[in-house]
Amino acid sequence: MDKILIGVGIYLFLINLITFIVYWVDKIKARRNSWRVPEKTLHLLALVGGVWGAIAAMVLVRHKTKKKSFFLLTILITILNIAALGAGVYYYIL
Repeated sequence: MDKILIGVGIYLFLINLITFIVYWVDKIKARRNSWRVPEKTLHLLALVGGVWGAIAAMVLVRHKTKKKSFFLLTILITILNIAALGAGVYYYIL
């Protein structure tokens, strides 16, 4: 298997794992009325490839599901991630 594909796979696994953990920690802190992770940080993690970890946390931990603007921006980031992945696959095949 190509080293680039392995590197991309490892990166995506790690960034999604990190994103899920950060969302989970933020949910715990929200329950305790403690310091929170800024929404910009949560969106940035999703934007740089952690969108599937973000979605998993939103569903499994029920975090950030009531705030419509956050949810809509997550959908936009998901579309951008899919487009970037598609462009990467297209570029890699050619």
